[in-house]
Amino acid sequence: MNTPPNFRLSLSLLKFKNTLLKDLLLITPPFTQLNTPYPATAYLKGFLNTKNISAHQMDLGIEVILELFSKQSLQFMFMEAYENHKITSANCQRIYALKDDYLAVLDNVILFLQGKNQTFARQICTENFLPKASRFEQLEDMDWAFGFMGIQDKAKHLATLYLEDLSDFIIECIDENFGFSRYAERLGQSANSFDELYNYLQYDTTHIDNITLQILEEELKTTQPKLVCFSVPFPGNLYSAFRCAQHIKANHPYIKVAMGGGFPNTELRSVTDVRVFEFFDYITLDDGELPIELLHQHLCHTKSDQSAEFKRTFVLENNKVVYKNTSSKPDYKQSEIGTPDYSDLLLDKYISVIEIANPMHSLWSDGRWNKLTMAHGCYWGKCTFCDISLDYIKIYEPIAAKLLVDRMEELISQTNETGFHFVDEAAPPALMKALALEIIKRKLIVTWWTNIRFEKNFTQDLCYLLKASGCIAVSGGLEVASDRLLALIDKGVTVEQVARVTQNFTQANIMVHSYLMYGYPTQTIQETIDSLEMVRQLFETGILQSGFWHQFALTAHSPIGLQPSDYSINPNYKEITFANNDIAFTDQTGIDHSKFSFGLKKSLFNFMHGIGFELPLQEWFDFKIPKTQIKKDYIFSCLEQEPNFSIKPTAKIVWLGGTPFVTEQSKTKKGVTWHSLQLTFHDKRETFQISLEKDKGEWFLQALPKLSPKQDKLASFAQLKADFETNLDCFELFWFSKPIQKLKEFGLLAI
Repeated sequence: MNTPPNFRLSLSLLKFKNTLLKDLLLITPPFTQLNTPYPATAYLKGFLNTKNISAHQMDLGIEVILELFSKQSLQFMFMEAYENHKITSANCQRIYALKDDYLAVLDNVILFLQGKNQTFARQICTENFLPKASRFEQLEDMDWAFGFMGIQDKAKHLATLYLEDLSDFIIECIDENFGFSRYAERLGQSANSFDELYNYLQYDTTHIDNITLQILEEELKTTQPKLVCFSVPFPGNLYSAFRCAQHIKANHPYIKVAMGGGFPNTELRSVTDVRVFEFFDYITLDDGELPIELLHQHLCHTKSDQSAEFKRTFVLENNKVVYKNTSSKPDYKQSEIGTPDYSDLLLDKYISVIEIANPMHSLWSDGRWNKLTMAHGCYWGKCTFCDISLDYIKIYEPIAAKLLVDRMEELISQTNETGFHFVDEAAPPALMKALALEIIKRKLIVTWWTNIRFEKNFTQDLCYLLKASGCIAVSGGLEVASDRLLALIDKGVTVEQVARVTQNFTQANIMVHSYLMYGYPTQTIQETIDSLEMVRQLFETGILQSGFWHQFALTAHSPIGLQPSDYSINPNYKEITFANNDIAFTDQTGIDHSKFSFGLKKSLFNFMHGIGFELPLQEWFDFKIPKTQIKKDYIFSCLEQEPNFSIKPTAKIVWLGGTPFVTEQSKTKKGVTWHSLQLTFHDKRETFQISLEKDKGEWFLQALPKLSPKQDKLASFAQLKADFETNLDCFELFWFSKPIQKLKEFGLLAI
């Protein structure tokens, strides 16, 4: 067995810094995203700033990735795999044979994916520059896609395949638990008992563990915290959090260790296994601001366990796990938690990758995004598969648009990044509208995207407004494309409504991604095939650009999990001493829904690339399926609408364009002279003109400044109508006339 080198000697991440004492150290354990920090610690640090509590944060995941993919580390792994006879597959034999070629370009590839040395893209795109193993085999099928990609994106995609080849080598020869966005995920999934994870933690540390713990140890020596807080969002972060906590307890027993985040919030609400507290002193649930503030107060001020107050916190007392919620203080309002603080994080070290040639998918992996939340919780809060009984969804609290844009400006100043991902459960349309108006009013140039519900309030005009403010994409749940099942889910939408809303976004040049589901309770085989046909048509008509299928999972805190008999399923309950969320079950239909997985995902992959629409659905499956009962033009017929000559009186009217040049014209016929105004408008795309009768044109010109988004209060349709009809007749005829309708194409919106 080779002795692993001290990877902290790698120049890529050496930190020459003096001891910087901090009360708290906030850590996201490996692994989440390569391209941008997971925001939980930044949110928490922003709050702690408002309380003058000193804290340092680190994304351990990106630091480990950069060390793992350093030349020193890769040389060690090649040698380790060879000497231990781990290189067995033809693919890994090829990678090992080309090891010098992989090592030669490694540093340059990483720098390129970090946004440095962009001219290197041309070299990467040279046919024989990068060594190629199995991940490149798909390129023959995807050569056509590169015609739609710029050279930088093509190079990112090729560099990503290069890293994925190395990842395959690591998984097969070094550590089967490795993944770029997860580590040892299986140990955290459906772990009703702590036994497997606990036993795994007794084994020797892995190569990736050693890198992780060396980086952690350096940070502990630098910050010397009193409390280390691990934010664990997903099962793929859990093992590393425990391994790090184990190291702290063994080497720094005076440091207290806490865990919070998405995983404990959903999975550890019933924890009783005392062995968990060999690693962690505290496990907090739900919003972390007040629980962490109280832990800081306890550890740094009160000291006494008897006088300490806790908020939604598990502790070990008398060898028993105890849940403490002794503080009467209410949780902080969203307006009180401060702006996320991304300081300390290595923002220039993140790696942007493009896994497939699909523009929507690249949003998750390409580019650095500042993450914010428009509203705490979900304004709908009814979907039967969702954990709506938990506070992070149940408690809905929107943030004022002005405060949101204040925070955006603060983050731009802090990070020099103008891209924002709003990580809401479902962003409310009214707040999105207010946010867009505020962004436009302040003349901010930003790029943003978020999660939504496909509800009817997303009119075409609202979508145009969102686009004007910088919105480039939305993602939302179509789930099962069946009206019967959507009603059972209590989704509050129909397939027809989803089609119209996605068309509105697409026509505004906003990309649309849809979360798709199969295997929902009582779903029949026919409904699965019909759902696929709906999805095929949505892509074929061009109103859906991206999607992802996932099989229904029963969770303990959802309405289905709480009342399974209402949905004709039989849960297989187990004794819970550790994690409790995903529940195995049998559907009374007796259908094995998992057999549809490959066909659904393969067809979707093709649809996303604009091919395969003409193929019968049977082509995607290697077993007999029924013919779809959906008409071939169903989605197209949903989109055929009669012109709408109605408008809500309360609708606000906004003009996104500029001031026109005006010339007066006259025309005489049979002794009668008509006077008109010709208005010439210039926008970014073109110059266009409209003509209005002089009196109506003069009214419109005096009304136009009032419609500017710079106004503190926009005029409503009813207010404009009343003003118009003071001296003129029938505002509706004027509003729906051809000249005004033409203006609607260029930014005259009713929202």
